[in-house]
Amino acid sequence: MPEISIRLPPTWLKPDGTPVSCVEKIKVLNENFMDLRQAAADVLEDAILMGCSEPQIRAVLHELVDDLVSRYDEASSGIPD
Repeated sequence: MPEISIRLPPTWLKPDGTPVSCVEKIKVLNENFMDLRQAAADVLEDAILMGCSEPQIRAVLHELVDDLVSRYDEASSGIPD
């Protein structure tokens, strides 16, 4: 069985490149990151167990993320830390 790597959430950055400093915001972002990571891992494992191509599933997951569009403008969403 392959070794499971645990990737820690990144340092979350604001549009100007400075780190987000609000503890509550970081907590929400980290929880969302871990939830999404687990969901993507479940999709990958289920697909492999059902006989799908791992490279294809990875490509589909990449496309899914690449196709996401935010409803918010990055410049106007800056709630102060």
